[in-house]
Amino acid sequence: MKLVEMSMEQLCAELGSESPAPGGGSAAALAGAIAASLCAMVSRLTAGREKFKDAWGDMQEVLAESERLGTRLRQLVDEDADAFRSVMAARRLPKSSDAERSAREGAVQEATLRSARVPLETLVSLARLSALALAAARKGNPGCLTDVGSAAQLIRAGAVAASYNVRVNLPSLADTAVRDQLSAETSRALAEARAAIGRIEEAVESGLGDRSGI
Repeated sequence: MKLVEMSMEQLCAELGSESPAPGGGSAAALAGAIAASLCAMVSRLTAGREKFKDAWGDMQEVLAESERLGTRLRQLVDEDADAFRSVMAARRLPKSSDAERSAREGAVQEATLRSARVPLETLVSLARLSALALAAARKGNPGCLTDVGSAAQLIRAGAVAASYNVRVNLPSLADTAVRDQLSAETSRALAEARAAIGRIEEAVESGLGDRSGI
């Protein structure tokens, strides 16, 4: 059974089991998928309401892209676990001869690269989602401001966790050019997500301060 087809109780039990996969990378993608659903909800609670008519077009775009990203992030929950399992399988290959050792090393490198690229895709998706959440914070139904803020915090957690799961694989990659490229892409996407989240936090704090007097 796919992880995303499990009940919440089953998935939490699987994450808490002795199995190393699913792990942090899958959890990062799951956090992003939940954040995407929150962004979609805010869009639906904005578009179609007359008093927010000026924002309908923007919110329809947020809705469409949030749903697309949410679908992909749900897929990445399983893909991340599969990528880690592929590394473990490659490391178990025989190495009693030069030919076997060469084949094993090639398999390990291929699996490790996959194990870095999957969480990087999660991170890039979350950076894109952070921009959508910012649009929702600025133009969406103000009654949903804390939902956008909650999405932002899930994006933050998922993005940092995904970056960890890219970086942990980089030292094992023999190709320094690929390693440097993945490192640069990771830093760039994480910076984009953090910048957008910072602006969302400002909007949420301003809104909450006006309402609560804190």
